[in-house]
Amino acid sequence: MSVTTVAVIGAAGRMGSTVCAAVEAADDLRLVGRYDAGDDLGDLGGADVVVEFSVPDASPANVAHCVEQGVHVVVGTTGWSGERLDTLRAQLAEQPDVGVLVAPNFAVGAVLMMEFARRAAPFFESVEVVELHHPDKVDAPSGTAARTAELIGAARDEAGAAAVPDATTHDPDGARGARVHGIPVHSVRLRGLVAHQEVLLGGAGETLTLRHDSFDRASFMTGVLAAVRQVSGRPGLTVGLEHYLGLGG
Repeated sequence: MSVTTVAVIGAAGRMGSTVCAAVEAADDLRLVGRYDAGDDLGDLGGADVVVEFSVPDASPANVAHCVEQGVHVVVGTTGWSGERLDTLRAQLAEQPDVGVLVAPNFAVGAVLMMEFARRAAPFFESVEVVELHHPDKVDAPSGTAARTAELIGAARDEAGAAAVPDATTHDPDGARGARVHGIPVHSVRLRGLVAHQEVLLGGAGETLTLRHDSFDRASFMTGVLAAVRQVSGRPGLTVGLEHYLGLGG
């Protein structure tokens, strides 16, 4: 049995430490490096694959270093704007054999929720997204919510759907939330939560609610390990775990 060597950037964080434990428990993976803020990444311990769970400001430089070293990367850090992704694509053009996956969520249930929302969105007049996380999360909306709204908005555009109806003309405090690709997105930060999201869809006389709840960070490990095992066979940039699971339009 071949063994894939893995290093983790952000290893002391909540997600990073869970990834380290999951890698160590897998027979076909071997943990060869743990890195955190201020550490010299060097040759990344000779890893075949790096899992990157740091913070938005540090992530692009971390990933660029991995690409320069010819190491495949699985990225769970949020904050990857279109501009940052374009820069990464240019970096990968210099390393055509390297694969990078940038995924806003590694829970299989969350990926399925996003896919169901994408498929359902053109059939309903109204769509809104509500994401709920612990108050230590530094970004809002979450990467999952932003990705969901982008997928919904693109699906509605392709289907020629009208803009979601909203008669609000006065909202000085932003009670109606942010707009991502024309979709209202609302963020809740509450002690006791981990990671949760609802997609609310409405039409005349009916509503459909899609909800996913992660109660423990272990819920993300199936997706992380699947990505670690596949990323070397998928050169270039992939955005979204759904492509590794045979989903997505």
